Amino acid sequence: MKSKILTLIILLFVFSCKEDKKDKDVAEREVQLYTIEQFMDNEAVGGGSFSSDNSKLLVSSNRTGIYNAYTVPATGGEMTPITQSDSTSYFANSYFPEDDRMLLSADGNGDEIDHLYVRELDGSIKDVTPFEGVKSSFYGWSKDDKHLYYGSNKRDPRFFDVYKMSIDDYSSEILYQNNDGMNFSGMSEDETYFALSKTVNTNDSDLFIYDANTKETIKVNDNLSANSAQDFSKDNSKFYYTTDDGSEFSYLMSYDLATKEKKKVVEKSWDILGSGFTSEGTYMVVYVNDDGKNVIEVTNTATSQLLDLPDFGDKSITSVSFSDDEKWMRMYVGGSNAPSDLYTYNLETKAQHRITNVLNDDINPKDLVTAKVIRYKSFDGVEIPAIYYLPHQASEDNKVPAMVWVHGGPGGQTRQNFSSLMQYMVNQGYAVLAVNNRGSSGYGKTFFQMDDRNHGEGDLQDCVEGKNWLATQPEIDGNKIGIIGGSYGGYMTMAALTYTPEEFDVGVNLFGVTNWMRTMKSIPPYWESFREALYKELGDPYSADSVRLKRISPLFHTDKVTKPLIVLQGAQDPRVLQVESDEIVAGVRKNGVPVEYVLFEDEGHGFIKKENQIEAYSSIVKFLDKYLKEDKPLDGEIESQEIESESE
Repeated sequence: MKSKILTLIILLFVFSCKEDKKDKDVAEREVQLYTIEQFMDNEAVGGGSFSSDNSKLLVSSNRTGIYNAYTVPATGGEMTPITQSDSTSYFANSYFPEDDRMLLSADGNGDEIDHLYVRELDGSIKDVTPFEGVKSSFYGWSKDDKHLYYGSNKRDPRFFDVYKMSIDDYSSEILYQNNDGMNFSGMSEDETYFALSKTVNTNDSDLFIYDANTKETIKVNDNLSANSAQDFSKDNSKFYYTTDDGSEFSYLMSYDLATKEKKKVVEKSWDILGSGFTSEGTYMVVYVNDDGKNVIEVTNTATSQLLDLPDFGDKSITSVSFSDDEKWMRMYVGGSNAPSDLYTYNLETKAQHRITNVLNDDINPKDLVTAKVIRYKSFDGVEIPAIYYLPHQASEDNKVPAMVWVHGGPGGQTRQNFSSLMQYMVNQGYAVLAVNNRGSSGYGKTFFQMDDRNHGEGDLQDCVEGKNWLATQPEIDGNKIGIIGGSYGGYMTMAALTYTPEEFDVGVNLFGVTNWMRTMKSIPPYWESFREALYKELGDPYSADSVRLKRISPLFHTDKVTKPLIVLQGAQDPRVLQVESDEIVAGVRKNGVPVEYVLFEDEGHGFIKKENQIEAYSSIVKFLDKYLKEDKPLDGEIESQEIESESE
């Protein structure tokens, strides 16, 4: 027995030495620094619809700098461009079910007014929803493969009706007229039952089943809760949905359309994000949001056995879909330290094929940083989850500056996904703490609702406490910590600089809200079904709430800003109007504070063109290098620098 214990101790010692050597090798290896051009030479690929004979996949790629549609052999090979736009981004939706026509979508340079296009067999491209100012969305194919379903707000700009389009002549008929501000959420394959949802608030929604034969609408949920339609069974007898009724997290339920009986199907310790059946119903796919990371289960519906998915080591399968005959599966595989690659898997032969290699060959994968999930206590004891990226070159002897990253929303979540901007910042020597402040999704509905009518207050203090946590880390220079965010995160950046002006050393505002009254009044008409929910969470700009909305709007408090700021904005943004950024820049400049402004005429709410991404991300890091990384001068020296900056 003693000899066994001694052997175990020796083995543990040897293993420990190997791990120490591994850590030492990483620490001693010089991390290569990369340019933004090298990071943006990574390719982003999305979609993956199988052709009717399973020989090809239809995907979207930004390899030319603009998203276009491509086909690629299902077993791997060269991509063939289907669209070759140098301005408008085209995205792949699906192959047609019985021929090689393709369904695509595109908007007007980020204005979010999407149209549906067909790439005909002769190579020509036809707009099949050519209605000016009208938004159209693909919903799926009919069981007989002769029609496609889509949503459109052409009848009423506020509401989306459901249409059925013939794939022969592209003529349409309306299947469901939405007069009540419902959201279409799915349909049975026999076109009898329509799943509809109505938003109650930003967490809760009611779920309904509309019977096209009886014209009856039945409410599915009994209590106020978050309910989301997932799928109908292939025999049209059951409806599947997720709900958090009586629970912190969403679980999967079935609803018998004849008897109205409900049964719990799957429950996890985290939210079930989604679920659905393959085309013939052989498999059911379940997505779980496990601490900001996708976990996927594929179950054989006949045997209830989990399908053995391929093992990718330290990378995760982030999404899957199947061919119509259920013989092939396509998978995206990646992680916080690796952009997602596309794979295919033949379920009969077990053959696995890597379709893409999207990471730029110039980049050594070992130089990328794997995110860690950390948690810290906020000002009132609430535990805040966050995703932490620490540069390889950081150490107690080589302290690095840091940025608190705030996601969009309200109600978003920073997840353990790859981000070129984050990895570029980290590679350049900036630690990043992506805070999932109170009000973030994914951590239970109590946590999600904590920021209601409390925006720019409790959630902002969570970000400040994230900064305080960073300052205690031995590898971080606690005197050089800034804040960055996009959309709602951009608002949080400006809130930090106005309401806690001495906490952060710089701010990076990507298309952030700065005037809540104007933003709430300028909500696009097609957001009508969600508008009231936003008013409940944030406040009604047409009521007494306007007092609070003005109080939490950074635009009216720009005189408090004392720290350098960079603002980035898309001129076509329909959500956060350009005037928001124009005015915040003008207001802060009156203080004599360094302000940089980067405006893109051909972008909307987020930047998707590589040329613009390169300019945006390089501008951010150059700004940080100048105002955060460099040793900060005394106040008087700052003032003289600001005057020089303004004169330039």
